[in-house]
Amino acid sequence: MAQVTWSESAKGELRQIYEYISAHSEKYAWRMVVRIVDKTGILSEFPRIGRVVPELDDENLRELVEGSYRIIYEVVDNSWVNILRIHHSARLLNEEA
Repeated sequence: MAQVTWSESAKGELRQIYEYISAHSEKYAWRMVVRIVDKTGILSEFPRIGRVVPELDDENLRELVEGSYRIIYEVVDNSWVNILRIHHSARLLNEEA
């Protein structure tokens, strides 16, 4: 089984998602955060389940999709996966620093 870790950037983006959605509904904000986190649960058993990120074309940089969000992660090796970004699909991947 692979260990799944979250980068500080990904954690911050998850907080931003919550804050943005909670301006309209805390209930739906919490639900989205839980859905995103739950989606990453499969990575411990199947680290390469996501597709290769098309813009990056690197076998180790992959993504899962949950709702409108792309969960971008790196397969460091078969025992470690690092969640790098939680990115809204309406934005270009390189729009943010």
